[in-house]
Amino acid sequence: MPIQWFPGHMTSARRKAAESMERTDVVIEVLDARLPEASSNPMIRELREYRQRACLKILNKADLADPQITAEWLAYYNAQKNVKAVALSCRKPSDVAKVPGLCRPLAPHRGDRLKPLRMMIMGIPNVGKSTLLNALLKRRVAAVGDEPAVTKHQQTYDLSPTMTLTDTPGMMWPKIIHDSDGYMLAASHAIGRNAVIDEEVASFLGGVLLQRYPALVSKRFNTPIEGLDGPALLEVVAQRRGCRVRGGGLDLEKAALILLQDYRDGAMGRISLESPSSRLVMLDEHAQRMAEIAARKAAGEEDPNAPDDPDSLNDD
Repeated sequence: MPIQWFPGHMTSARRKAAESMERTDVVIEVLDARLPEASSNPMIRELREYRQRACLKILNKADLADPQITAEWLAYYNAQKNVKAVALSCRKPSDVAKVPGLCRPLAPHRGDRLKPLRMMIMGIPNVGKSTLLNALLKRRVAAVGDEPAVTKHQQTYDLSPTMTLTDTPGMMWPKIIHDSDGYMLAASHAIGRNAVIDEEVASFLGGVLLQRYPALVSKRFNTPIEGLDGPALLEVVAQRRGCRVRGGGLDLEKAALILLQDYRDGAMGRISLESPSSRLVMLDEHAQRMAEIAARKAAGEEDPNAPDDPDSLNDD
């Protein structure tokens, strides 16, 4: 099931962010450390690159991510022009305290009373932007919730006499091209539940966990994992956690929610859903698939598994 989620207020949020970008020196992009590229909104990159703005990429929830893979992502981002990347937890005041100092070198021409350093926090829903804002200001000014798209309006604050901070609503992009990105975002609760089927998302997540972290899965659910795939893992979770419907059958929906929550809370251990190398493999496979579809169309052949428009693989 292709996943798409683009609430109406996000169109207005994008327009206002584009207007504010002209008056911004540094974009603070908050990412989920467990899926940095899948949680990186391409519209944010387009907006900041158009204005040639520096970017501090914060890989938030680093305490839930695989530290070795996080190190690979930091090297990947820090090799990019005009980008500084750091891994931290926005729930830790000592981590958040580093952020202003990391922004200053990215805009050395700003940062005094006449020319305050103007920063703007951006990112997808439910990635930790409001938590970061509250921690930076040391007071609760933004609502924080476990549901995506809590913040719906842009607001600017004085962080100090030499720094201002603009908070923006979480923004998704209109079309998620790669199915795996949609599933990773849904598993990480960046997409509203009204747009997904929990069992499908949990089956995808289970398949990734079995492939990359089999020992953690086996330990968490006290089961051998040989021969299991994502759907079979849901059945195991239902059996181990006593998830039953009336009549005695397995309650796979409840099992799906248990697996998803265990991942989101870090109950299984530190897990990353993608790495720079796995991302490259996925992009190469997608490019090959698109090339095959284009070749078939050029030859007048029909591909029964292809959409009418190769660029609309995930259109609703």
